[in-house]
Amino acid sequence: MLKRFIRYYRPHKFMFAMDMLASLLISVVGMVYPIVTRRMLNDLIPNRMYREIVFAGLIVLALYGLRMLLRYFVQYYGHVIGVHMQAQMRRDLFSHLEKLPYSFFDDHETGSILTRLTSDLFEVSELAHHGPENLFISVVMIVSSFVYLLTINVWLTLIIFACVPILVAVSLTLRKRMRDAFTERRKSTAVINAAIESSVSGIRTTKAYTNADREMEKFEVGNSQFVEASRRSYKSMAEYTASTSFVTDVFNVVILIAGGLFLYGGTISFGDYSTFIVSVNLFISPVNTLIGFMEQYQNGTTGFRRFLEIMDVEAEQEPPDAHELENVRGEIELDHVSFRYDETREVLDDVSLKVEKGQILALVGPSGGGKTTICHLIPEFYKLTTGRILIDGQDVNSLTLTSLRRNIGIVQQDVFLFGGTIRDNILYGRLDATEEEMIEAAKRANIHDYVMTLENGYDTEIGERGVRLSGGQKQRISIARVFLKNPAILILDEATSALDNTTEILIQQALDELCRGRTTIVVAHRLSTIKRANEIAVISEGRVAEKGTHQELMALGGIYQQLYSLQFRAEDMA
Repeated sequence: MLKRFIRYYRPHKFMFAMDMLASLLISVVGMVYPIVTRRMLNDLIPNRMYREIVFAGLIVLALYGLRMLLRYFVQYYGHVIGVHMQAQMRRDLFSHLEKLPYSFFDDHETGSILTRLTSDLFEVSELAHHGPENLFISVVMIVSSFVYLLTINVWLTLIIFACVPILVAVSLTLRKRMRDAFTERRKSTAVINAAIESSVSGIRTTKAYTNADREMEKFEVGNSQFVEASRRSYKSMAEYTASTSFVTDVFNVVILIAGGLFLYGGTISFGDYSTFIVSVNLFISPVNTLIGFMEQYQNGTTGFRRFLEIMDVEAEQEPPDAHELENVRGEIELDHVSFRYDETREVLDDVSLKVEKGQILALVGPSGGGKTTICHLIPEFYKLTTGRILIDGQDVNSLTLTSLRRNIGIVQQDVFLFGGTIRDNILYGRLDATEEEMIEAAKRANIHDYVMTLENGYDTEIGERGVRLSGGQKQRISIARVFLKNPAILILDEATSALDNTTEILIQQALDELCRGRTTIVVAHRLSTIKRANEIAVISEGRVAEKGTHQELMALGGIYQQLYSLQFRAEDMA
């Protein structure tokens, strides 16, 4: 893990070296004051060397001015290095996420992924900057100040050094308690965020059912947890601050008593005693910094470990000799396909289907039978357990994923539109399309006339996930997107099932136009929309239960006929 972390320093090794050099100089300058103080008290002041006193003071002032510039450099450029490293890690992580299989996102919540992209990597960047700096400065200051204190008085230094384990023990114990308390506080913050996200996303439902009081109750649960967790965290922080300050004060009392006795016994001069008092903080402060570094190290390495957990997830794979899918006719064949998401249940069991070029295959059957899974397997969103899927006689496993998916268009029931404009979302189908091509796609999707009624036309902002549009308008934009992509193969996964009858008719006209000349697989809930399919396959419990045209399946009197009769009986009753 350390090697992988250090790799992110490489592009910034010059600035990192300068940062460490500046940190070293800051430590060296910090040692000047006690040295000058000792010289003044033991030599310059007793001998009334006024010119040298002023000169020494001006030197110290100049060095402090230099230290100010060095601290500015370390604070600014050191943080810039950390931010650039954080940005590169985030870039790598986001790029890797784009390459991960569907199964990863099935098992990981969006909020968890966002946390790893943001707050976790912030902790890593803080370690990247402050970690080496604090570790380097603390070690240099502890060693140099300890050696310098030994030159003043060995026994007084050893007494102070013997007290250090007490400070370390108290600090580590209370820091752990404080860290645990703040961890609970972060968890309570997550509860609040989840409640707010859920309530804001479902605000229309809340208003429709007049359940604002219920949402307030749910919010207050998290809010109360946050208050209690914050109380415990601040209590722990107060205990830590007060206790470590007390231990530091005890150090000063020990120095006062022991130094006073040594001074009384004549084993230390007044100048050396005064210098020792001034210098001892140069030893204690970096010890505290080093203790704090341990927590920072834990937080940073935890964040980096969580970063690596995703980076180590295997990306979608294609064979080294995978070739491009070109000149696509659109013939699709599922050859004894079986698939399972996990070891508990097989979703598809020995499914064989074939769709000729330009034909329409409809998939119907009970919910959970495996229809949508078939749609996900054709563009290889998931890997088959056994069997083959062929396009134009070529196994999809032998094709590059980019060329395979470039030739497949998908229209789903749950349309996803990106925040931005109508133009942005239609052009997502083909980013290099011209204005004329985009407008033609919109016309074929029956959305152009509506867009022209808007004040900003195609540059109209649609809000998050298209919240400012109706379901039919969002669906037509998604259809326009597929028109612009112009794939040879089309998958319609219950594209009209969530629409009202009037809107469905308009969308169906656009879909009919979209299907023309393309090999199409349709998953349909409303059986009336698939009568003209060349073939209908009934998928039940992961198997092809029945297969044939509408007339053939009705004459068979099996599952399809029952589904069809029940659906139209329900519509007649309605």
